[in-house]
Amino acid sequence: MIYQRSNQLFVEAEKVIPGGVNSPVRAFKAVGGTPIFVKYARGAYLYDEDDRRLIDYINSWGPMILGHAYEPVVEAVISRAKLGTSFGMPTALETEIATLAVNMVPGIDKIRFVNSGTEACMSAIRLARGFTNRDKIIKFAGCYHGHSDSFLIQAGSGAVTFGSPNSPGVTAGTAKDTLLANYNDLESVETLINANKGEIASIIIEPVAGNMGCIPPQEGFLEGLRTLCDDNGILLIFDEVMTGFRLAKGGAQELYNIQADIVCFGKVIGGGLPVGAFAAREEIMNYLAPVGPVYQAGTLSGNPLAMAAGLAMLKALNEDEEIFKRLDAKTAYLEAGIDKVLKENNVEFTINRVGSMISVHFDPEPVVDFKTAGKGDNPLFKKFFHGLLKEGIYIAPSAYETWFITDALSYEDLDFTIEAVKKVSKSF
Repeated sequence: MIYQRSNQLFVEAEKVIPGGVNSPVRAFKAVGGTPIFVKYARGAYLYDEDDRRLIDYINSWGPMILGHAYEPVVEAVISRAKLGTSFGMPTALETEIATLAVNMVPGIDKIRFVNSGTEACMSAIRLARGFTNRDKIIKFAGCYHGHSDSFLIQAGSGAVTFGSPNSPGVTAGTAKDTLLANYNDLESVETLINANKGEIASIIIEPVAGNMGCIPPQEGFLEGLRTLCDDNGILLIFDEVMTGFRLAKGGAQELYNIQADIVCFGKVIGGGLPVGAFAAREEIMNYLAPVGPVYQAGTLSGNPLAMAAGLAMLKALNEDEEIFKRLDAKTAYLEAGIDKVLKENNVEFTINRVGSMISVHFDPEPVVDFKTAGKGDNPLFKKFFHGLLKEGIYIAPSAYETWFITDALSYEDLDFTIEAVKKVSKSF
């Protein structure tokens, strides 16, 4: 048995942790089999508890943009840990990383650090509601903004129907204030706005979707959202937990030249440690306590270890003028290679890519939203996932997740991956 140690660990974990995991996607429910337990990681590679090396294409769901155990980040954390791990008091580090982030990202004046992407999006929604004095929000089917109650909503029977909870524990009262639109469909957004005039506080969106696979915004979609928000006094929130500091220094705002009112961050901004943040222009951020009436707090917000890791990561990205060009080139190389070998083996597929985010959908039609993402051949994806795993390639254990490319990947690693895809696709 290849994964004997991982199997044993999973059995032990199930006894004391619900489902044996602390985040559901890790349980391999979507693909079957037993989750892999990681012993350590270096650069582009994971090393599991059975001492197998795996080329990593999820990179902790995005933040390891420069590779695992990136030395400046590790050194920064070790150095700070020797001075104390948590104070619940201000540190100079917080101001330093805040200043750097504000300088890197267009359209923001102030930033508030929190502990996760979920917390950042949750807080951004509260701020938007407080600032506009409105209750309702629009989100998009297939976009994930964390597990806060407001976001765990699925569609009703029609475009203007109130959302309904898709997790027990989410109340109908919460659900009624969350309206669901279709990604890349401006008409669905406009219909909701017209049916709820003067009631919508914000529209929150992943500017590049990453939780139904990688799905880019179609031409004019983000621009159209910006116009609708401007015309109706609605705040536009970009959830850049995945895209922030990954697609460009200034994230998707810079890439698409679209300015959001509030931006949410996570992943990269903490260098791999638990960090989130939300930011906006001064007028909006000054609605936050202790300056304004909207309350948000956290004992571990601005934790010195997380701030040290994040500062080291952002400095590295800010100072490397070629980093995003390298990431784009490597991901384009991977895309071209996979495209070639899947076509050679007569596999029906679509590849979506934006910068260093990429996904393979086993359906020949364009994948532009949650509905079209759901048309993919999931049994084939399971074969693909386990085939690549056997070859030493680790991709997300779900057809509805993007892959994340790290700069630590060599072209030899990419060629190895393409050859593995070729081998696996021959067995379909």
